[in-house]
Amino acid sequence: MLTPADLAAYRRDGFMVLPDILSAREIEALRRVTDDFVAAASRITANDDIYDLEDSHAPGEPRVRRIKTPHLHHPVYAEAARHPAIVAVLRDLWGSVRFDTGKLNMKSAGYGAPVEWHQDWAFYPHTNDDLAAVGIMLDGCDADNGPMMVLPGSHLGPIYDHHGPDGRFCGAIDVEASGLDLSAAVPCLGRAGSITVHHVRAVHGSATNFSGRPRRLLLFQYRAADAWPLLGFKDGIEKFDELLLAGEPSLTPRLAAVPVRLPLPPAAHQGSIYENQRATGRRFFATAAAPDRVAVAAE
Repeated sequence: MLTPADLAAYRRDGFMVLPDILSAREIEALRRVTDDFVAAASRITANDDIYDLEDSHAPGEPRVRRIKTPHLHHPVYAEAARHPAIVAVLRDLWGSVRFDTGKLNMKSAGYGAPVEWHQDWAFYPHTNDDLAAVGIMLDGCDADNGPMMVLPGSHLGPIYDHHGPDGRFCGAIDVEASGLDLSAAVPCLGRAGSITVHHVRAVHGSATNFSGRPRRLLLFQYRAADAWPLLGFKDGIEKFDELLLAGEPSLTPRLAAVPVRLPLPPAAHQGSIYENQRATGRRFFATAAAPDRVAVAAE
């Protein structure tokens, strides 16, 4: 599935964009289901186990910023999580593949919320770092509609502090305090049906979508079969092994000399990264209420 050039680029940069992995038919099915979920959000008034709502959400005007664990709520999402082309890509990277979880980040036109700079590894460290998130583009991602941006090579560097001023985990990097140079960050652009793959330690984030076009990214997290979560797996070994998509189960985790900073004490605001980042005490990206404060534009 992956060419030698793809593998070399991923190992160097910590991310890649692969075009046309899902067909137009598959993307249309995902869009239809997603539209139905957004319409159903008109019946709720607060975040719950399915929906993470924009601050401007109202029952008469549903505004959803995330559908949580979508693979648990509709078979079309569940099929996408196990898409054979995606499994083939990850098998080329690691040799074995285990599913973790997923979410659908909704960057609606004109107000889609930003995600502050962070590393996924800060949320769920494992015994080794053969983990990645795959993003399925339900819409074309261009320079103006809040694409995910990644700092190339950052997956080979340190694990930055993701704690807030109160000392609790907040899921965001203090860019100024960390001395993080984001001038080389690049946007992940592509047509609907393309996928992004980014390493668990890669620094990434995304700005508010101020454009007139939506940017919905269906994200699924995966790990090699021998990568075990340091914070445990609450559902037991049987459920853990049910998530295996390629390779053989093992009771022998692979231990790698990778930097780890635990997400403890836990975030004051639970539910999603959006809620975690409420306690950051700082904002890099502008919000829909203050569009003149955008710090970095994707180029």
